[in-house]
Amino acid sequence: MHTREHGHGVVRRSHFEPSWWARNRHIQTIWPRFFQKRRPVSYTWQRINTPDNDFLDLAWGPEPQNMHGMVVMFHGLEGSIRSHYANDMMAALSEQGWQVVMMHFRSCSGEINRQPRAYHSGETEDPAFFLDWLDKRFPDVPKVAIGFSLGGNMLLKLLGENPGQKWLQAAMAVSAPVKLDACSDSIGEGFSKVYQNYLLKSMKATLTSKMRKLDYKDLLSLTVEHAGKLASFREFDEKVTAPLHGFKDAQDYYEKCSAYPFLSAIHCPTLIVHSLDDPFMSPSIVPDATALSRNVTLELSEFGGHVGFMQGGFLRPVVWLQQRAVDYFSEFLPVKSAK
Repeated sequence: MHTREHGHGVVRRSHFEPSWWARNRHIQTIWPRFFQKRRPVSYTWQRINTPDNDFLDLAWGPEPQNMHGMVVMFHGLEGSIRSHYANDMMAALSEQGWQVVMMHFRSCSGEINRQPRAYHSGETEDPAFFLDWLDKRFPDVPKVAIGFSLGGNMLLKLLGENPGQKWLQAAMAVSAPVKLDACSDSIGEGFSKVYQNYLLKSMKATLTSKMRKLDYKDLLSLTVEHAGKLASFREFDEKVTAPLHGFKDAQDYYEKCSAYPFLSAIHCPTLIVHSLDDPFMSPSIVPDATALSRNVTLELSEFGGHVGFMQGGFLRPVVWLQQRAVDYFSEFLPVKSAK
């Protein structure tokens, strides 16, 4: 399946240190989402058609005067360009003079897609199609990619599946659930259930509105009413994700779509940023150096929550992740020359 690289990757301590008031994983996860002011950024929408008569919606950041580098973004579960981490990262990366574009997974842009199938943690067909499309349109522009959470797991799996890929010069994955089975259990425990319920509510709303528009009777063995009562990620994946996307059951989906087994096959320079206190998953999912190819570096911090990594005072906090992405991608993309 995926061939092992000789040698192994690097696991090192992150430079991220939170302020005294933000050492709690739930504050790190929730504060940027609900309390932090969004960075101003303008984006424009574009729709591209997929080979199966569906569409993908793209959000393009401000167009630079000279397009010397491009950053492709992939959002997390039920996310979009409106998600705090996506909006603010687009703003930070655009300031470097890079062209930023985010691909929305199906039905995440605000409009329900046309086909019954959706997206999931290991769905790499749409992103591969999109990257091919980008490559044809901008063959001479160097490109890198960043994936958040589910989008991070997907990106790592995509790179492991396509070790010879020419789309990207480098990649970064943030808070990626690289062992889906264990993550599905972790998010169903304690306070983390709050996150599960929040995300499930959105997933079920999308599913039930699609079920009212499209014919699912040969695809799913549940009614609209039953769909609205699914109570956990595992139940949703068992009843919906697996049958809809050709997996035997939730366990089969988790095993085939976790990025963990693909990490040893990645040829592209890749940075994984992860926090040991991520409330969406337990530290048991963190790979050691022997699971990583020599092109992969894992930066671990003790604190940071899930796609948090916030520093500074609570009135004007700063998301460290944005500067980390700029510093990392600057190694591969030309930055805007100082005036």
